[in-house]
Amino acid sequence: MAEQVLIQFRADKALKQEVTEIYERLGMDLPTAFRMFMTRSKMVKGLPFEATLPDQAVTRAEAKEAFYTMRKQAAALPELSLDEINAEISAARAERSSK
Repeated sequence: MAEQVLIQFRADKALKQEVTEIYERLGMDLPTAFRMFMTRSKMVKGLPFEATLPDQAVTRAEAKEAFYTMRKQAAALPELSLDEINAEISAARAERSSK
C-alpha cells in the first residue's frame, strides 16, 4: 500500500455540509469523493470536468429583467384545465414518437 498523507484545506461550512449530504446519498463519504476526484484528475491529466468561461456573461440586472419579462408573458397566458394540459402532452409525445 502506498504511503498515506493528510490533506487539509478550508471550505465554507454550509457548502461542506451540502456536498457531504450529496455524497452520502450516493453512498460514499467526502474523503472517498475527493480521492475519486484526484484519481480521475490523474487519469485525464487535468480537471475531471470542463472548466471554461461562458461565452457571454449575464449580469444580475439582465437576469432580473429576463425573469420579470417571462413572468409578464406567463401572466398573459390563458389558464388551462388538467385535461387540456394532458391533451397537449399527449400530442407532443405523439409528434415526437412519429419522427
